[in-house]
Amino acid sequence: MQPQPERSRKRRRIRPSRVAAFASVSALTLVVNTSAGTGHLTPDGTSSGPGPVPELTHSSALGPCMINGDPAVQMSEGIPTPGDYARSTGTVRALTVMIDFPDAPGTGRALNRYREFFPQTRKWFRISSYGRLDYRPETPITGWLRMPKPFAAYGIDRGAPFDPGYRELVQDIVSAADPEVDFHSYDLLNVLVTPNAGPSALDTVLSVTFAGNAEAPVADGVPVANASFVYSRQDDGSGSYDRTGYRVLPHENGHVFGLPDLYTQQGGGAVGHWDIMSEDWGANNDLLGWHKWKLGWLDADQVRCATTRGTREFTLTPLARRGGPKLVFVPLNGRTGYALELRTREGNDETVCRPGILIYRVDADVDTGLGPITVYDSQRHSGGCTRSPNVHAELSDAAFVPGEVFKDPRRKVRIAVASADLAGNYRVRVTRG
Repeated sequence: MQPQPERSRKRRRIRPSRVAAFASVSALTLVVNTSAGTGHLTPDGTSSGPGPVPELTHSSALGPCMINGDPAVQMSEGIPTPGDYARSTGTVRALTVMIDFPDAPGTGRALNRYREFFPQTRKWFRISSYGRLDYRPETPITGWLRMPKPFAAYGIDRGAPFDPGYRELVQDIVSAADPEVDFHSYDLLNVLVTPNAGPSALDTVLSVTFAGNAEAPVADGVPVANASFVYSRQDDGSGSYDRTGYRVLPHENGHVFGLPDLYTQQGGGAVGHWDIMSEDWGANNDLLGWHKWKLGWLDADQVRCATTRGTREFTLTPLARRGGPKLVFVPLNGRTGYALELRTREGNDETVCRPGILIYRVDADVDTGLGPITVYDSQRHSGGCTRSPNVHAELSDAAFVPGEVFKDPRRKVRIAVASADLAGNYRVRVTRG
């Protein structure tokens, strides 16, 4: 993606309807500019630590697998991730404030709202990143931060753009918090809105992230460029909110790290429950291996790039475990390709009911929310194997096991799962014509 010298690009993302499962929580993401990654709330041209995939260039051995989309694509799946998003490796400080309104005063202690998301969110990122992301939520203001206007005055509804309502809200947050907060010290902003502001999440989902927004209001000399807002409780009705309700926040923060929405207008049918950027309600789930590479959580030697004609064999170790090869990518051109990874029921993947090789297509030329990733189902029309409530069941048994084969005759690609060993590692055989 190339910088936009005259204006930022703003586009509303329409939320999918609720079909068979609870809707995803991220309603809109703003993407602008693409200079180097930052270590603060803002793109200010400096960095306080490592950023996503810092060691890779398109001239490296993995260059053919570093697909990229058109500059106009919003939150492209391309690698490396463009700059201006929050850093996704090293120590990341997340300023977290709890806000209420004159017409919707916070009920109970503000810290109770904070504890709905922490320490669970921090633990989720630690596990998913293999410890490479030291996510540190900080709450210098421990009480409700009262906004000067009623909630309704901001005009916030589903899909609301940044201007004018969110701009006014961010400016009011900055004005109210500035006496006690040094905004320049933080990498991102979490705004936990009192749950009684706005409609229930069962009626409509307001939670939203604005990422890489260089035109955001300025605080302590820097734009508040990466901010996630969480509204009503993301209760899916399964009775598991106390254990799983926090997951809306790592989804929203995924956007500030540059990850797109994987759900579509039809719901989570393209990826199912295989990535928290697809389904962030109900039982826990992890990120795809492609996203872990994109975020800098996998080393270059953990990724295999299958470019040559003929047949090659690769070993994959479970994605949830530290170390070992995690991802095989089969590029089809400079913008798309097939990814292979081994998913098992461990780590953040508590609902995996058919361990095996997940095969999916990544398209860097598809906008967030329009299906940039498609998981291929090894057991089509089976109904799936999960019994977890509000999880996209059909794709739950999508993984390929030894003896099963994926074929793309038009592109002369064949992917066979050759074997599994006693340690739980799999061998895959990739053939290119």
